[in-house]
Amino acid sequence: MLGLLRPSGSLAIVRAPLADVAASLTVVVLSIDRFTLAKRRWRGKAVDGREFGFDLEKSLRHGEAFFATDTQVYRIEQAAEPLLRIRLQTPAQSATVAWQIGNMHFPVQVEPDHLMVEDDAILRQVLERERIAFEPITGIFQPLSGASAHRH
Repeated sequence: MLGLLRPSGSLAIVRAPLADVAASLTVVVLSIDRFTLAKRRWRGKAVDGREFGFDLEKSLRHGEAFFATDTQVYRIEQAAEPLLRIRLQTPAQSATVAWQIGNMHFPVQVEPDHLMVEDDAILRQVLERERIAFEPITGIFQPLSGASAHRH
C-alpha cells in the first residue's frame, strides 16, 4: 500500500491515509477523540485489537482509511461529542454570533445554514443573553483549521 507503513514488532506504523481502497473489504474501526486525531504522532488500537503508531505529515480526518490487508480496511472514526448547533437567520445575527464566538477564541465548524461549536456553559450563557437560538446535539466536530483556538 504505497509504503505507508513499516512493521515494528506487532505495531504497524502509519505515515499517510490510503488513497484507493476496494469497497469489498471489511471495515475495521479505530475510534479516537478529535484532540488525539488532530495530532501527527500518536498510538491507537482498532476494535479488533490491532495496534498502530501514527507518524503523519498531515493529521487524519474522520472516515479516512489508513491501513488495509487482503480482506480488511482500517478506518478512523472520530468520537462524537456534545455540540451546539446555531442556526443562522439573518446576516446581522450571523455577524453577531461570529463575533461572539471569535471573541472567545472558540473553534467553529461553518455550515451553509448553521455553525457548530463545542458545548460550553459560558458560550450557552452568551447565546442566551443575546437571544440567539441554539440546539444541543451530539455529533462529529470538525472545526475550521488554520486558526489557533485557545482559552482565556
